Amino acid sequence: MEEIQKKNKKPSNKYQPKGLTILYEDQDIIVVNKVSGLLTMASAREREKTAYFLLSQYVKKGSQKSKNRIFIVHRLDKDTSGVLVFAKTEKAKFFLQDEWQSFSKTYVAVVEGKMREKEGIITSYLAENSIHRVFSVRNADKGKFAKTGYQVIKESERFSLLRIRLYTGRKNQIRVHFAEHGCPVAGDKVYGEKSVGIKRLALHSAKLTLRHPHTKKEMTFEANTPSYFKQLIK
Repeated sequence: MEEIQKKNKKPSNKYQPKGLTILYEDQDIIVVNKVSGLLTMASAREREKTAYFLLSQYVKKGSQKSKNRIFIVHRLDKDTSGVLVFAKTEKAKFFLQDEWQSFSKTYVAVVEGKMREKEGIITSYLAENSIHRVFSVRNADKGKFAKTGYQVIKESERFSLLRIRLYTGRKNQIRVHFAEHGCPVAGDKVYGEKSVGIKRLALHSAKLTLRHPHTKKEMTFEANTPSYFKQLIK
């Protein structure tokens, strides 16, 4: 990261987008740390309170006539925080998307209960029903292959803190895999328990290693684990 930081110009505070911390920016990509509660892209109900909208305004630097744009490469769920990358050219976008499965993606999560195996890999085929709920199926023809690696970092009576390696990037993959193993992500109102006192979904994109679309050099970006996760696990 030392080499990256030297090349990274500190963005002007005047246009700093709320809810996003810019980790790195150059002419091809912009990498941010997204807060929990902010959409990556627009939904039917919300169009402006999104990372995409805020960064679009940021790259225009207040000029609506500006031709500067950003392009969506991947997304994080609204309630998932952490490293999120956007492209600043279509060429960069296509490169990153084409190479996405080969990049290293590490998450940190607090899950309910204790994992039977303290380290392992979960695989299944994921399908989605008519109300957009994702679930595992046995038939490979009816779902998309999903692979999640994990390691237990710390345990308490109620929770476990996990380091997770995302080998594939299916919708809600981490949340579904751990819920189906009896340890849903803390604060997950869809696949888990509606636990009293949990302030947010305890899932965070902690580290992303990719190849730069122009230089082709490997770059790693990290976002510190939220302090709230450590409070939960005490």
